[in-house]
Amino acid sequence: MNLKFEFLILLCAGFSMFGCAQSKNEPTPKSYIAYKTLEKIKIDGDGSDNSWSKTDWSDSFIDIEGVKLPKYKTQVKMLWDNTYFYILAKLEEPHVWASLKIRDTIIFHNNDFEVFIDPDSDTHNYYELEVNALNTVWDLFVTKPYRNENVVLNDWNISGLKSAVKVNGTLNNPNDTDTGWVLEMAIPWAVYKKGYFKKNIPLDKFWRVNFSRVNWDFQISDGNYERKQDAHGKLLHEYNWVWSPMGVINMHEPEKWGYVYFSSNEVGQQDSFSIPQDEKIKWELYKMYRVQNAHFKEHEAYFTSIDSLMATEIQVEGKVLEPILENHSTGWNLSIKSPFTDKILIVKEDGKFISK
Repeated sequence: MNLKFEFLILLCAGFSMFGCAQSKNEPTPKSYIAYKTLEKIKIDGDGSDNSWSKTDWSDSFIDIEGVKLPKYKTQVKMLWDNTYFYILAKLEEPHVWASLKIRDTIIFHNNDFEVFIDPDSDTHNYYELEVNALNTVWDLFVTKPYRNENVVLNDWNISGLKSAVKVNGTLNNPNDTDTGWVLEMAIPWAVYKKGYFKKNIPLDKFWRVNFSRVNWDFQISDGNYERKQDAHGKLLHEYNWVWSPMGVINMHEPEKWGYVYFSSNEVGQQDSFSIPQDEKIKWELYKMYRVQNAHFKEHEAYFTSIDSLMATEIQVEGKVLEPILENHSTGWNLSIKSPFTDKILIVKEDGKFISK
């Protein structure tokens, strides 16, 4: 199996090992306000800093398709300062186990916690981070979602990453029952810079972010935990639990990730955030984009008429949208002029989002 195909099988379907499913429904993305902290956060897995006590937990995670409640509860908190994006994750788990100790191995072969970040919301050039209960890290840079021809930089590292795990129980001991584990992280803003002079702290702006938790049924072999197999020795499917539901078993549709708004207000103060109307138009563009791709997959040809992509009239907040399908020598574009901002919102054939 070549490396590209292996990555496709392992990664494209939210780390399902059986391929990329098509979207079935379109759940509304979650949103969260991350406040600024003036306190120096100690990354020790305790989450005991005063700023964390003033910070709300996110909604509990849900099954990746958004239709089932997970077996165990997962929540996150977020903060930021001028150097780091802070994440605190609390994972309920009666049997905390992990075996992978080498950085950049396939961490989701253990139970893990995962972070996905797309700073400019164009669905390209995004970042992924996975951590297990041993605090072993796998960090990746992904040029495009797996629905497109892409490049995955497995040797990309988050320089300056701080992370710590605290196990509430005993790690890798099948003879007792644990409460769970807490993961605390500080991700430097500097790793997301595209140029030396570029200012990339999203002050009073949002980034597209999602969190995933991969959890496996287990069995005990010679006193050690391992992923459970069926009677024929085949691994059982993993569970995928996420903060913002995807509607499909595939984490790699960045246009569906949640919205994290980085407020300039200090933690303990209040702010508000509403998902912009143009983002809702963007969701509609990607619905049509996925219809185009599904048609090509079945017929090896794209639709050439916008009417073929629209089952009904498209409206956002009572405004009727007028999408345009532009066919050209190198492919096609989908575009809509926003009735809210007059911007031209475009999704290109390779899935990249741009606005003019």
